[in-house]
Amino acid sequence: MPLYEHVFIARQDLSNAQAEGLIEHFGTVLADNGGKLLDQEYWGVKTMAYKINKNRKGHYAFLRTDAPASAVQEMERLMRLHDDVMRVLTIKVDAHEEGPSVQMQKREERSDRPRRDR
Repeated sequence: MPLYEHVFIARQDLSNAQAEGLIEHFGTVLADNGGKLLDQEYWGVKTMAYKINKNRKGHYAFLRTDAPASAVQEMERLMRLHDDVMRVLTIKVDAHEEGPSVQMQKREERSDRPRRDR
């Protein structure tokens, strides 16, 4: 089955438990349609570059999935209909990277990037 990575932003007035509950909910939607949720990360509340639906911040979540296209389409459809989800991004990838995503790594672990303080 194809591999996908999803990032979604939920409204800022949700609690952390409610935001993590959304991850579980969409994982069960995938499982019901023949897919698997391989990894999930809750990135927390982050400030956005611009307002979305009058919100400056949002709960960010990241999902790695192995699912057929029909399951992904159904999950995206339900995400777009859900009142608490503001934005959704899905990307098809060839392989998932091992370990935590870049957002979850500590700054010291990201030393391969060029520094900006010059």
